Amino acid sequence: MRSNKPLVATTRQHGGPDAAGPVRWDFSVCANAAGPCPMAIEAVRAADLVRYPDPASLRLREQLAAAHQVEPWRILVAVSASEFVQRITAVAVRLSPAERPIEVPVHGYGDYAAAALAWGRKVRRGPLAEGQAGPPPALRWLADPSSPAGRDGPPPLDPAALPTVLDAVYAPLRLDGASAWRPAERDAVFELHGPNKALGLCGLRGAYAIAPRDPGWPLQPWLDGLEALCPSWPLSAPAAAMLEAWTRPDCRRWLAMTLPQLSQWRAGLGQMLRARGFEIATSTAPFFCVRPPSPGGPPGQVASRVASLAAQLAADLAAADVRVRDCASFGLAGWWRVNAQPPEAIAALDSALARASGA
Repeated sequence: MRSNKPLVATTRQHGGPDAAGPVRWDFSVCANAAGPCPMAIEAVRAADLVRYPDPASLRLREQLAAAHQVEPWRILVAVSASEFVQRITAVAVRLSPAERPIEVPVHGYGDYAAAALAWGRKVRRGPLAEGQAGPPPALRWLADPSSPAGRDGPPPLDPAALPTVLDAVYAPLRLDGASAWRPAERDAVFELHGPNKALGLCGLRGAYAIAPRDPGWPLQPWLDGLEALCPSWPLSAPAAAMLEAWTRPDCRRWLAMTLPQLSQWRAGLGQMLRARGFEIATSTAPFFCVRPPSPGGPPGQVASRVASLAAQLAADLAAADVRVRDCASFGLAGWWRVNAQPPEAIAALDSALARASGA
């Protein structure tokens, strides 16, 4: 019997278009605003849509392994980074006692916690404080750089002690400094990659993870579980073409050439927002968090007033064809995440803020 229930949007919050469709000026998505990468687009358009791709992605895995200088068996392809989050969480739940939680960053990508809750697991935000008791996590999530703040996630003291995933999706877009993760520490964890953001191709899904080489816990059951839960043909032909392009030197050179431009755009965006009284948080990535100026009021009410103002301003901007990412779902009420954009987009945001402030 067909259900009469109306379709509803997902309760998870992300940047980008919603049911109302895309906006002209979108600061909410952490994609390379200098994209899309021409070489990747060419490769995707040349993909064979008539035949099945290799379900095991053997050639692609060899190419990715060579690019990362790891053994091919360590490359695990995924439908997307979000799909891998769900799949490895399912494996963690199956292989660990029920009392072990999933540990996620205090402020991080919402799918980490959503996957844990979908499997009935408790979520621990951040590691246990010194002297605090509790069971070890079934799975630990870290990110470098992180979202929404774009800050470094230094390696834990014990990277090999328990199953850990380092989300490195935004690593190719790092603009400042260098990662604190050394090769030996990366070899002790699952390292998740999704190059569609760096290539400016968010609508094309496709990702991969690099499995640990020799962690301090039994790896084979995890590899077996991830394989058992992997869908047939996880990669479409266009997704495989994108990942193949990602291994090519010309794509990497294109990406390197865009980073100085992104740095300039980030500086211009921050300068405009700072001139309007916004508080700017530091970031190593093209995206960063900002907070509107305080509206004043009783000290006990300032935080809620700022959060209300930020949410209302975001709604006003959306009506003006400009979108920012409200950070309330990250546990940062009153903050937005904005991504570096070209000068014309920054000017459009500036004008929209002026109109909203006047209203």
